[in-house]
Amino acid sequence: MIKKAENIIVGISIGDLNGIGSEVVLKTFEDSRMLELCTPVIFANVKMLSFAKKSFGSTTMLQGIDRLDQIVLGKMNVLNVWQEGVDVNFGVNDKKIGKYAIKSFVAATKALKEGFIDVLVTAPINKYNIQSEDFKFPGHTDYLDQELEGSALMMMVQDSLRVGLLTDHIPLNEVASHLTEDLIRQKIETVKQSLIQDFSISKPKIAVLGLNPHCGDGGVIGTEDDAILKPALKKIFDKGTLVFGPFAADGFFGSNQYEKYDAIIATYHDQGLIPFKTLSFGKGVNYTAGLNKIRTSPDHGTAYDIAGKGIADYNSFKEAVYLAIDIYHSRNQYAEISQKPLKTKEK
Repeated sequence: MIKKAENIIVGISIGDLNGIGSEVVLKTFEDSRMLELCTPVIFANVKMLSFAKKSFGSTTMLQGIDRLDQIVLGKMNVLNVWQEGVDVNFGVNDKKIGKYAIKSFVAATKALKEGFIDVLVTAPINKYNIQSEDFKFPGHTDYLDQELEGSALMMMVQDSLRVGLLTDHIPLNEVASHLTEDLIRQKIETVKQSLIQDFSISKPKIAVLGLNPHCGDGGVIGTEDDAILKPALKKIFDKGTLVFGPFAADGFFGSNQYEKYDAIIATYHDQGLIPFKTLSFGKGVNYTAGLNKIRTSPDHGTAYDIAGKGIADYNSFKEAVYLAIDIYHSRNQYAEISQKPLKTKEK
C-alpha cells in the first residue's frame, strides 16, 4: 500500500451487529464523494457486511482484505477480523454478538496504535454484552485510555457546542467523592489543550457547571461547589487559563449562556449529555479528547428497537467521520506550527 499524504485512512469498528451500526456505516459511504475525503477500513467480515448490504438494499461497494497492507485507497475496505459465519438477529441483545463487537474494536485499536489507520470511528456497542474475562471495561473510552498515550476525556461536539465531562461513567452517588482539585485541573487542562490543537482555538474560554442545584446556594444544598470547585477554578484562572464558573446548570443552557464559551465542562454524565442531546441529537459526535490518537463515535446507541428496519438516521455517524478528519488536519497543522514558530525581529 502506497499512501498519499492527503489520503486519510479511517478505521471503523463495526459495533453491535444486531444494532444499527452496519446500517449507518453503509449508508454513510453510499455517497461516493466520501471516498474523496478518506479511505474507510471496516474491521469486521466482508460476508457479514454483504449480508447487511442485501438487508438494507445498500449500493455501497465493498473491498474485502485479509491484511492491513492490502488496503486499497479510495475504496471501502473490509478487513476480515474473523472468518466464521455469524448469526445476526437484528434487535436482539446477545453476548455472542458482543464478542464480535470487541474483536472488531480491539483489532481497530491495535491498527490505530501501529499507524495502519489514521483515525478511529466506533459504531455503537452494548455495554452489557461486551463484558467478559478478557474485556472488563465500561465502554470504548476506558479501553482506549489504557491502550493509548494521554488521559482520555469524553467530549460531545456539534459545530461550536462542545461539552466535556469531569466524571463520566460512574454512579451518581459517587460523583462528589471523585471531585478533587487534581481531577479538576487535569480535565480543564485536557479540554484547553484539545481546543487549541484539535479545534484551532488559540485562547479558549471554558465554562464549568456546578455540582449541586444553584451551586449549593452558599452551602444550603451541598458544600462541594464552595469547598472544591470554586477554589480550584480560581487557582486555574489565576495561572492564565480562561475558565469561568461554577455556573448553576439549570439555567445555563436555557439562557443561551453556553454560546459565549468554546467548551462547557459538566461535573457528571447526564448534566452534560441531556442538554447536549436535546440541542443537537442526530448530528452530535462523541469525541475522546486527550489522547495521542483520534477517536470519534456517533451520539447514539445500538437502537435495537429500529435495527434491521432500514430507517436508522446515519447523520451522526457521518458527522463523526467528518470530525475525525477535521481534527486530523487540525493536529497536523498545530504540529507544524509548533515545530516552526514564527521568528520575531531582534530589537
